[in-house]
Amino acid sequence: MKFTLSWLKDHLDTEASLDDILYALTDLGLEVEEVTDPARKLAPFTLARVLEATQHPDADRLRVCRVLTDEGEKQIVCGAPNARAGITVVLCKPGDYVPGIDTTLGVGKIRGVESHGMMASERELELSEEHDGIIELPSGEVGQKFTDWLAANRPAAVDPMIHIKITPNRPDALGVRGIARDLAARGLGVLKPLAVQPVPGTFPCPVPVTLAPEVADRACPHFLGRVIRGVTNGPSPDWLQARLKAIGLRPISKLVDITNLFTFDLNRPLHVFDASKVAGGLTVRFARPGESLLALDGKTHDLKPGMTVIAAGDTVESLGGVMGGEETGCTDQTTEVFLEAAYFDPIRTATTGRALRIHSDARYRFERGIDPAFTRDGMELATRMILDLCGGAASEVVEAGAAPDMTRAYRLDPARVVSLVGMDIPEAEQRATLAALGFTLAGDMATPPSWRPDILGEADLIEEVARIASLTKLVGKPLARPVAGVPDTILTPIQLRERAARRTLAALGYNECVTYSFIGGAQAALFGGGSDAVRIENPISSEMTHMRPDLLPGLLAAAARNQARGFADLALFEVGPAFHGGEPGEQHLQAAGLLVGATGPRDPYGGRRPVDVFDAKADVEAVLAAIGAPARVQVDRKLPGWFHPGRAGVIRLGPKVLAVFGELHPRVLRDSGVKGAAMAFTVMVENVPFPKARTPTRPALAISDLQAVERDFAFVVDAGVEALHVVNAAQGADKALIDSVRVFDQFAGEKAEAQMGPGKKSLAITVRLQPQAKTLTEEDIAAVSARIVEKVTKAVGATLRG
Repeated sequence: MKFTLSWLKDHLDTEASLDDILYALTDLGLEVEEVTDPARKLAPFTLARVLEATQHPDADRLRVCRVLTDEGEKQIVCGAPNARAGITVVLCKPGDYVPGIDTTLGVGKIRGVESHGMMASERELELSEEHDGIIELPSGEVGQKFTDWLAANRPAAVDPMIHIKITPNRPDALGVRGIARDLAARGLGVLKPLAVQPVPGTFPCPVPVTLAPEVADRACPHFLGRVIRGVTNGPSPDWLQARLKAIGLRPISKLVDITNLFTFDLNRPLHVFDASKVAGGLTVRFARPGESLLALDGKTHDLKPGMTVIAAGDTVESLGGVMGGEETGCTDQTTEVFLEAAYFDPIRTATTGRALRIHSDARYRFERGIDPAFTRDGMELATRMILDLCGGAASEVVEAGAAPDMTRAYRLDPARVVSLVGMDIPEAEQRATLAALGFTLAGDMATPPSWRPDILGEADLIEEVARIASLTKLVGKPLARPVAGVPDTILTPIQLRERAARRTLAALGYNECVTYSFIGGAQAALFGGGSDAVRIENPISSEMTHMRPDLLPGLLAAAARNQARGFADLALFEVGPAFHGGEPGEQHLQAAGLLVGATGPRDPYGGRRPVDVFDAKADVEAVLAAIGAPARVQVDRKLPGWFHPGRAGVIRLGPKVLAVFGELHPRVLRDSGVKGAAMAFTVMVENVPFPKARTPTRPALAISDLQAVERDFAFVVDAGVEALHVVNAAQGADKALIDSVRVFDQFAGEKAEAQMGPGKKSLAITVRLQPQAKTLTEEDIAAVSARIVEKVTKAVGATLRG
């Protein structure tokens, strides 16, 4: 939104400086994008008078001028054809920056003659494109600032242009009057009254208007028009042209320029038809199949059903709320016009403009929402200006429909300013602010004005009060603390667990990934998903058709992309939801990790090796410990199909699966595009049981000051017996006394079979006994050892190795 300072002052009676206005605009939420102030770049220049102009001795087209300045007489060499004695000129002194030629002047010699400055043309001062001669001023005193002369004689030349950014929720600020209203509410001036004097019609309007039933309800509920005869079109007056040029618009003609002025001045888009080219009455309806419009942008647009058009019979004359038609456009020969003012639905206007790729100032405003109650007033004001500038006589107003009633009221609670914003504003000031913005107050209810469609609740009232008061007045204050005791935790237990899993994996050296929750159907099927229940009705791409059943597909895709770019050693993780159904709540939280390549970079000491299943197991155990899983769990091989059947395991606690770890199936890796073996794990974060007693403190540390005892056992077992079964059996011999059991040796193969028999191997375990009540005696140790041997023998058919 662009406007000039003088334009703003047409609506705002203020003595505030430009800097104060600019600061207030940004503080009010109307962020200043750009300011063009011609007076600042013209400030150094002063007026001077040429006393004498003689021919240059060595140049036919140059004159040596004796110029009277505020610093006395100066000699200036000038090549302008109009340089002569007696004229008042604009002087640029040595050291001045001349914007039109992007040069800082100095004392120079031109064909051997010194020149102490220059006399400027309009183009050299960026006042216009005129450069055939230097500026000749009809009046002015020597030494007077050129900006002062311009302010008195050509104020538009030094009128600052302000460009502000308008957020989509502030359509009222798309008119200069709306901006002035905000500034007046802030206290930077007084909003001038807008007098609307209806123009009486002198004859019946010959162009009737009709709303088709399908548009009258919402698409165009209100349509006004009138004919003005005997107008004289042509170039606009200088003040109107200067105002439009300042904001980047090209003046066209009086009639068109008036509609453009109202669009930016009062946020009231209008349209003028050449009435002599309109056959019969006008009907607002939806476009029909096959219709098109040659619009004012010179392009023919194919219209689609549902687009709002203004038609004369079967001929489309204008696209409602977007752009008029070329055929009924006004020219210099136009003597009779039909002036239209209407209210068009914002959503339909935006949809139409987007479909046809038409960008216009009218569409920009209608799609954000103009003031529906200002339609008739806008018509009357525009009629008055057309009559003043173009002459003629106006008909009576024809009207179809009525302005939509958008009246609504919300309760104003002055105390909420403190709770919502943190500012203490007196109730009287709050009510005065809303009244200045156009709100109607009755008791504790506030009714927003018709030009504020963004006010939709009680909190919006508070926002307006705080915005006008200035959010810069907010004072930082510490949050209130409880008087005594430990405050409750803010995060839920599952959020705390999620954070612990994420931090643990990051500490282990993994890089976090954040992948899409959508994957392809074939990829989902590899991980037990891909059913219609989790299929997306409107996917964003053909490769994102299903909700992910597991986090590993996204990590594998990330690994494949990294491998394609030369990164072979990868440790990736993600914490997020996976989906086992399509209904709300049919999802579960996972923490997944993926290891590809080797454990470290290549080095001369042999510390590098390929990652294996035990790397994944160690990391998954660390995550489980961090989120509070018990130390004693079961591990089995009832694996999902995407893990290698002989190189993976499932960690359970009873029937609940806590985690799956191991090497991924080669088929899955091949279909995912990952080269080489890959180790992975998935932790079911929500399956880990929560502690029965909820407390913000850690449990007491339970340690014993009694001597621990370790005993080693070597068992001969069948070659197919897993070490886990031996460990679990030994652990169960005495759960209170046995602290830990771990395998420290395995003897298998041909040599083992030669000593222990075919199909046999030896497993050696260390059992740590930690007494709690008394020091263990040899008898106690022997009794526990006997139970360990008995348990292992019974569980796996082992014999104690001699």
